[in-house]
Amino acid sequence: MWKDLMVGDLVKVCNNQEIPADLVLLASSEPQAMCYIETSNLDGETNLKLRQGLPQTADLLTAGSLGAYRGWVECELPNRKLEEFVGVLRAFDGVRYPLKPNQLLIRGASLKNTKWVFGLAVYTGKESKVMLNSTSRPLKQSTVERQTNTYILFLFGVLLFLTLFTFFANLVWTRWNEPTMWYLDGKVTDASALRIVLDLITCLILYNTVIPISLPVMLEVVRFIQALYINWDLDMYDPDTDTPAMARTSNLNEELGQVRYLFSDKTGTLTRNVMEFKRCSIGGVMYGNDTEDSNAMNDRALLKRLKANDPLAKHFFTVLALCHTVVPDAHLEDPELPLTYQASSPDEAALVKAARALGFVFTTRTPSGVSIRVDGKELHYEVLQVLEFTSFRKRMGVVVRDPRGRILVLVKGADTVIFERLAKNCQYQEATLEHLEIFARTGLRTLCIASAEVSSEFHAGWSKEYYAASTAIDRREERLEQVAEAIEKNLHLLGATAIEDKLQEGVPETIANLIQAGISVWVLTGDKQETAINIGYSCRLLSPVLDLLTVNTESLDETRTKLRELVELFGPNLRSENDVALIVDGHTLEFALSCECRKDFVEVALSCRSVICCRVSPWQKAELVRLVRTSVKDAVTLAIGDGANDVGMIQAAHVGVGISGMEGRQAACASDYAIAQFRFLNKLLLVHGAWNYNRLTKLILYSFYK
Repeated sequence: MWKDLMVGDLVKVCNNQEIPADLVLLASSEPQAMCYIETSNLDGETNLKLRQGLPQTADLLTAGSLGAYRGWVECELPNRKLEEFVGVLRAFDGVRYPLKPNQLLIRGASLKNTKWVFGLAVYTGKESKVMLNSTSRPLKQSTVERQTNTYILFLFGVLLFLTLFTFFANLVWTRWNEPTMWYLDGKVTDASALRIVLDLITCLILYNTVIPISLPVMLEVVRFIQALYINWDLDMYDPDTDTPAMARTSNLNEELGQVRYLFSDKTGTLTRNVMEFKRCSIGGVMYGNDTEDSNAMNDRALLKRLKANDPLAKHFFTVLALCHTVVPDAHLEDPELPLTYQASSPDEAALVKAARALGFVFTTRTPSGVSIRVDGKELHYEVLQVLEFTSFRKRMGVVVRDPRGRILVLVKGADTVIFERLAKNCQYQEATLEHLEIFARTGLRTLCIASAEVSSEFHAGWSKEYYAASTAIDRREERLEQVAEAIEKNLHLLGATAIEDKLQEGVPETIANLIQAGISVWVLTGDKQETAINIGYSCRLLSPVLDLLTVNTESLDETRTKLRELVELFGPNLRSENDVALIVDGHTLEFALSCECRKDFVEVALSCRSVICCRVSPWQKAELVRLVRTSVKDAVTLAIGDGANDVGMIQAAHVGVGISGMEGRQAACASDYAIAQFRFLNKLLLVHGAWNYNRLTKLILYSFYK
């Protein structure tokens, strides 16, 4: 029984069963202690996720071997972060092995495509992650409801005043007219406590109709019906994904019709999040063009270069085939079928597929390494360390030992962080930068690819620091970032990739309608500035009549001075919509959101018709929403996104809308309203929102009138 589980218990879970507690995966029926889980009960994502135990426990396949193993697990205190886990397995000989989220099976997930697994319970009952996350969403109250409550309180005051006034007036009148009321036998002037209470209650009953006590019930009924209308609206049903609109709350129906500021993610919200490898730059040479059906994989010059065994081009695509966390999924029932890939993001899948299309086929992943097939030969690379991607690092790296015994550091990431870590006098920088600008102007998502070779002596010393950081319980992520800095330097630039993510259907028309309705649209994206600007023009957020006001600063003082100049420039037009669009990058936002610059920044931003923020982190997205919400009185904000990194801003806004997209359903699960496509906002806000507001306000006025 689940209720009987305790921390430290060994648990066996069979195929299709739910995980009864948070377990550290020890062994499974599959090779290398691998297993698949489905987390649709937790985050709504239906794709299978791979989990893998430590190699040190993978051979504990029987109850006897498990009972004979000696060691213990240390882990962080219970917390609600589903995607994070920090722990250490200390073996009987004192060796410490780091435990990561990849080794944790979360309670509520289901075991799939795996006969059985053995796990060690680390969090049980109320301390499990799913139970810690079982709190309700932030309580949100609509503006109309707050105003209605204020009016009811006012009327309650009026009721008390009328009651007291009538009571005292009656008391005075009866005193004056007592001689003429002989037939009441003097009871009317009785001043006992009982008489006073009865008179007050009588007056209160006489005036009770001043307060519409049935109004809250009627509002709830009407809102419930309005939510059903939203759920049943076939115009907001997406047949491709079989996803209808869903009102996850009915308390904010009328708020949809009062939205003044709309904050939108870009990737997966405005765009489809279906990535296609379109162009690339290798060694200062650009491949592919911007035509609709063209991509770099069909470029004859690139194919000719690869056929000639150009070392730089081969190394470029080798990095694409190695630097990732993708898991290959072979079709055991039909080996003739091509490999499919399980990827944490569509970007990674697109890059691995592009490498495969050009002859660099990623075939196998084991706990110790990965294998790729090039020119019919199987090459095995030992994976020594994985430097995982974070929103702070904006890059990912792997340290591998190639078949020749060399130790290589392979890195991919945003141009801003890669160029900072290149070796002096590195080749191809100027040409690659020019190509990146060309890619961005056509709305493509870009990544830079770089590598470096390190000596065995350096790697041996660095590995000790990495081991100490990876086995730390406190501040593990921060320590790993510091250690990564030591090896991700003196890189050699190989080139850049450009991935296309097309706009969703109806996005330009929807944004144009929202702007025409008086809604200010802000786009918050992690992409580079040129890409975001190009998408802004594509989706009609920007237009030729708007002047672009770009703010890119490098220090707090520079940011303060720049914002002060802009405030003076707008002058009397502050907080009135001017024909200006503000473009800000994430580095500048770090300074703009500080206490010294917040006021000036919000004054400038609210004076622009549109705002685009680039290279922003999830925290910055939520902070921008909170800034506008607290700075503009009575303005209703709406945030819409599709990924886990949008949850913060969705919960910070007055109204949160989640899109069920390629990045899972975490945003939809955290939202107030869930839709399948951005274009459905058109009807959700301009039809349902407007009708809901008009109907509810008329109902309230009628209730007060009657």
